[in-house]
Amino acid sequence: MFVIIGIVVVLVSIVGGLTIAGGNPLSLIVPAEYIIIGGAAIGSLLIANPLPILKKIISGAIGTIKGPKVNKAAYIELLQLLYELFQFAKREGLIAIESHIENPEQSSIFSKYPTFLANKPAVEFLTDTLKVVLSGGVPAHDLEELMDIDIENILEEEQVPSQSLQTLAEAFPGLGIVAAVMGIIVTMASVAEGAEAVGHHVASALVGTFLGVLMCYGIIGPTASIMNKIVQKEMKYFQVIKAALLAFAKGAPASVAVEYGRRSIDPENRPSFQETEQAIKQAR
Repeated sequence: MFVIIGIVVVLVSIVGGLTIAGGNPLSLIVPAEYIIIGGAAIGSLLIANPLPILKKIISGAIGTIKGPKVNKAAYIELLQLLYELFQFAKREGLIAIESHIENPEQSSIFSKYPTFLANKPAVEFLTDTLKVVLSGGVPAHDLEELMDIDIENILEEEQVPSQSLQTLAEAFPGLGIVAAVMGIIVTMASVAEGAEAVGHHVASALVGTFLGVLMCYGIIGPTASIMNKIVQKEMKYFQVIKAALLAFAKGAPASVAVEYGRRSIDPENRPSFQETEQAIKQAR
């Protein structure tokens, strides 16, 4: 929501400032410049990114309107799942969770937590790590290193769309110059038409430079930045799983392992101790 509000504020400020200064907002509407810059930007994006990345860029840009997928409710559900899973392993034996982690979609435990199941990377991260724990003989520090490697790879993959969009943002001023130069070429060809025609063409050419800088610093650049922030926010989800799994692997009771996970949640979304305790009682 704030992304839309921000874009509106940027555009209203520019148009309002131009109007107050005595300019005509309609002078900013130069279809040729928009076609040159917009077409070149889309083309460069297609050249630089394969189809899967393009889809992620689009979904990521749309996702900035909704904000991060993980919230307090999602974290509470995660803590409930971890507690129930750990408690089940303590009670029935570690080998008893094998069927649950092999087919989480069909598991009587995992099926209670649809928000977690919808997060496929998190499901794979949790189940794959538990499979390593089941195999035995993996020291805690090696398990931590293994999870760090996985988290780092997931982060790199998730940051690609925002990085690609940031690269596009940085290209916009250059594309604006290209549009402006083409406008100047048109201007030079119309010198014989008189000073008024030349002035009109120069103003149109400068719209290209204006549009390139605006898109870079006012719209596309900030959008790429918020996409990256959302990725960083959502990666906390994996850190919570890591902290709880590591404590569990070291032999901590289920409730203590879950507390390690709770403490890893960012303060904005972290449930209180009482809220977590109540959630655990429900999981029991």
